[in-house]
Amino acid sequence: MIAMSVRGVAMAAAGMLLAGVVACTAAEGVGRMSEEKSGGLLIGWATADLTPERPVVIAGQRHIRVSEGVMDPVTATVLVLESKAEGAKVEQAVLVSCDLVCISNELRDAVREKVRDKVPGVDPGQVVLNATHTHTAPMTRTGKWRGMDLGVDVMPAGEYVNLIAGRIADAVAQAWKDRAPQGISYGLGQAVVGHNRLACSFDGKSTMYGKTDRPDFSHVEGYEDHSVNVLATWSRERRLTGLVVNVACPSQVSEGEFQISADYWHDVRVELRRRFGGDLFVLPQCSAAGDQSPHLLLNRAAEERMRKLAGISERQAIAVRIADAVSSAMPVLQQSIEADPRFVHRAGTVELPRRALGKAEADNAAAEARRCRAKYEELRAGLIAKPELKKEPRWYVPASSAYGLAEWNELVAARLELQKSQPRVPVEVHVLLLGDVAFATNPFEYYLDYGCQIKARSRAVQTFVVQLAGEGTYLPSARATAGGSYGAVPASTIVGPEGGRELARRTVELIDGLWKRK
Repeated sequence: MIAMSVRGVAMAAAGMLLAGVVACTAAEGVGRMSEEKSGGLLIGWATADLTPERPVVIAGQRHIRVSEGVMDPVTATVLVLESKAEGAKVEQAVLVSCDLVCISNELRDAVREKVRDKVPGVDPGQVVLNATHTHTAPMTRTGKWRGMDLGVDVMPAGEYVNLIAGRIADAVAQAWKDRAPQGISYGLGQAVVGHNRLACSFDGKSTMYGKTDRPDFSHVEGYEDHSVNVLATWSRERRLTGLVVNVACPSQVSEGEFQISADYWHDVRVELRRRFGGDLFVLPQCSAAGDQSPHLLLNRAAEERMRKLAGISERQAIAVRIADAVSSAMPVLQQSIEADPRFVHRAGTVELPRRALGKAEADNAAAEARRCRAKYEELRAGLIAKPELKKEPRWYVPASSAYGLAEWNELVAARLELQKSQPRVPVEVHVLLLGDVAFATNPFEYYLDYGCQIKARSRAVQTFVVQLAGEGTYLPSARATAGGSYGAVPASTIVGPEGGRELARRTVELIDGLWKRK
């Protein structure tokens, strides 16, 4: 009875809010948007199912996980934007959000190539893919685990990439075909979703998910951004067609599972569609959040107790918070629709300084790699000697864990050589201006400090920072690097704090430059 009562109150409050929005719209007598003002911006939406039909390797951990079923589907959501303002340059952008851990170069290139073939009107270079960083989606890096020979029976990553690249390209074609004059509005809400995941001790060291009940626990390392940036799209009849929702938190509540899942974004879609219509498109974006996660360092027992009393899971609790933030912004969104906002999209390459590594760091990593590779060979030999071990559940985990750690540490020596011949790293970035809203992408797990720097300095009223529009690797802050936590060690990074600050600076310059273009 208590659980039903708590959840009932929450849902009733949401219902009252939506009723107020509907009443407000009816009282104002809102009708169709002006035909004359709605011809400049064309908008199209579509979705694609990325759920594999066969077992795959799940990405997101240092060991292999073979999918054992589907908890909920993984999808791609496509938003096409095109401006055909008279006398102006035609502008395009194709935003694709994927329930994946990252966007591998192989997937990006395959999607763009298929879009080139299937949608002649779209410039493939204007297609921008971002990942929600769910740790329960298939692997898309075709080179990952390639040298490991354990005889695991799964769909090859290359086959999966080709499969979903075709589905995403088909969705782009559908969104392009369906594009029509629509309006946009934007707003800001608040929802506690992401938490800094680094616990610091009095000696200055930080540990990912470190224990906070220890006597040497000092503080949580960094800031947490609970803002929810929302962009809504509207038909000429002022019907809500889609939402872009941007939060500073990766989608990894269910990160250790052996089932395919979109994680909390699945629950968010369900909740938003329950409130705003079953045909609503929802495009999730993860803002700079390399040091964030939905997992708590503090108040765990209290939070768990509240969820049990409310009768909801952790993912559902997050979904309700995000949906409440969107609902709170909805009256403003409905009253501030722009039928023909200015639209500019620029893509480019920014070269960042490679993280400087020393020989001692490379030697230490090489020694750890040799130790892990020897362990892998020992475990592999044991599996060959006793094939009956393969009948045990998840028999491949220990050997693949050793192999994954060896591969991870071996990257350090490779990067040491690269910094001699290629001291700078080229990265693809996109900046968009839509009305007074800016979007800025980067390929990294970009620490929150940098996202805050961009948002604070940006000329836009709201700035949607979008991380993991690429393969990833952490880009840590200076304080995280000093603390020595997992995401800041040499094996986890290509670019260091100096490059992180440079990327923030260049991103702000690119955003500001959009105002100078007609």
